[in-house]
Amino acid sequence: MGATRIIAVRHGETAWNVDTRIQGQLDIDLNDKGRWQAQRVAQALADETIHRVYSSDLTRAHATARAIAHRTSHPAAREVQLHTGLRERGFGTFEGQTWADIETHWPEESRRWRQRDPHFAPPGGETPLQLRERVARTVAELAAQHLGEQIVLVAHGGVMDILYRLATNQDLSAPRTWELGNTAINRLLWTPEAMTLVGWADTRHLDEAALDESST
Repeated sequence: MGATRIIAVRHGETAWNVDTRIQGQLDIDLNDKGRWQAQRVAQALADETIHRVYSSDLTRAHATARAIAHRTSHPAAREVQLHTGLRERGFGTFEGQTWADIETHWPEESRRWRQRDPHFAPPGGETPLQLRERVARTVAELAAQHLGEQIVLVAHGGVMDILYRLATNQDLSAPRTWELGNTAINRLLWTPEAMTLVGWADTRHLDEAALDESST
């Protein structure tokens, strides 16, 4: 039975991450730290055999993916393939708002959001159920093309959350106990029957700055 190894990476940090502002599908670029994180994860994956790099078409993910692709040795992986199915969850009217803004202006919607109501969507946005369906469909579409190979998927926090839940059979309303760090390395194994978790939230590449010549 064939399987596809997946390295899933959340994009590097943005200014809106720092401000706890909901980005959703708005196109926000990386900040300086995010660009540094992208270079670090690219360096960490440079020796891996990667057959293709896929990314959300939003700039913060695409920029992270380009850094990874630039360091790969496989010719087909050096050009990032964009896929809208890897976009962040659509948050509709919540996009551009801070968590505090949402709590103040939409208290009932905020409550349903924080309680992880799988049927709740902000006006103009997606429900968790819709997001799960989109992510599962996209991963199956891409992974099925690479049985016996390893691919990188660069996406967003909401997508990473769904990948973890799919791989561990966690309910959408279950409290999150796992990390979704910027440029953490997450490893999964996909087969046509199931997706399983191999490793999660590896951020050792972000802890080694003191070893860089430029920082000593």
